[in-house]
Amino acid sequence: MSNQIIGKAFITSALQANGLGVLATEGDGQPHASLVAITPMDDLVHLIFATYRSTSKYKNLVNNGKVAILFDNRSAISLSQPEIAVVTAFGIATEVNSTKLEDVLGAHLLRHPEFEPFFLSADCELFQVKVTAYQVVRGVDDITWLNIED
Repeated sequence: MSNQIIGKAFITSALQANGLGVLATEGDGQPHASLVAITPMDDLVHLIFATYRSTSKYKNLVNNGKVAILFDNRSAISLSQPEIAVVTAFGIATEVNSTKLEDVLGAHLLRHPEFEPFFLSADCELFQVKVTAYQVVRGVDDITWLNIED
């Protein structure tokens, strides 16, 4: 089995098991980390999350869309997949444009119905990360990269 297939299986499993990730942004030379609800779309090419426009996260994203989102598969540990994998998605975050907003919001609400009041609030903005690569770490010497093609 190729590293790409193994990587994609781990990434899919981790995303299915864990709806939350740690979003890393940067502003004025200062890193910023936030817990966000994630919805994968388009076969791992896009990750969706939401934030209020009044936050440091929003300001950082508007000024510099480069992000990393870290999540793991601890919730999916089973006999068939007994190891913990830590996954980091790297990409560029942009606000979801109006032509895609209804579909993206619907998918995000379906995955995270508990956040409906937040997602539908007037100050909330949906972001879409165009993932360029995933890094899967299963141990100190077990690191796999999955590059996402256009």
